[in-house]
Amino acid sequence: MAEETDSHAHEGSGHGHDHDHDHQDVPPDIALRVRALESVLVEKGMVDSAALDEIVDTYENRVGPRNGAEVVARAWADPAYRERLLADGTTAIGEFGHLGGQGEHMKVVENTPEVHNLVVCTLCSCYPWPTLGLPPVWYKSAPYRARAVIEPREVLREFGLDVREDVEIRVWDSTAEIRYLVLPERPAGTEDMTEQELAGIVTRDSMIGVARVEAPSGGEQ
Repeated sequence: MAEETDSHAHEGSGHGHDHDHDHQDVPPDIALRVRALESVLVEKGMVDSAALDEIVDTYENRVGPRNGAEVVARAWADPAYRERLLADGTTAIGEFGHLGGQGEHMKVVENTPEVHNLVVCTLCSCYPWPTLGLPPVWYKSAPYRARAVIEPREVLREFGLDVREDVEIRVWDSTAEIRYLVLPERPAGTEDMTEQELAGIVTRDSMIGVARVEAPSGGEQ
């Protein structure tokens, strides 16, 4: 049985997070609070509601996980790009222009038949917005942040992903300084798909490490 590994910076409880975030659980009525705060700021002329809508639309609809999916598809289709991506994620992702705030420094880790990678932020919710869009609620939750390190195999099972006991699980802890993107394994049965078609089957969860990419219906599994 392969040993589960907390690969990035789990070298002790103080592993170098330089977060300037509130580390408390998100209150259940956070949406109401956000709307109330937005209303006050708009009323006082401190923010433009149209500009806020544009930012939300960018990350929810135009960015989402699509940018990351483009990166993964290129790595699957182009071995030379894959090598550059694994050697220097920031520069390779920058070839697509998918950097910027919350994604300035990127490291890409590759899933293989022997190793499965999982990304978490143990202290808050550091996340590569330019490549994956808005973080899912579960990524920010205290149970995921704690349990992904302590019992990653069980956490993955709860996501519906069974990882064989002989596969090593590596847990990568995102920080304010560096964020991670998982390069999923390319599923069998996709050899004849175009790069655009490949990007269409890559999911956000597969680039965090809580899911595999599946071949389209009818393809070899």
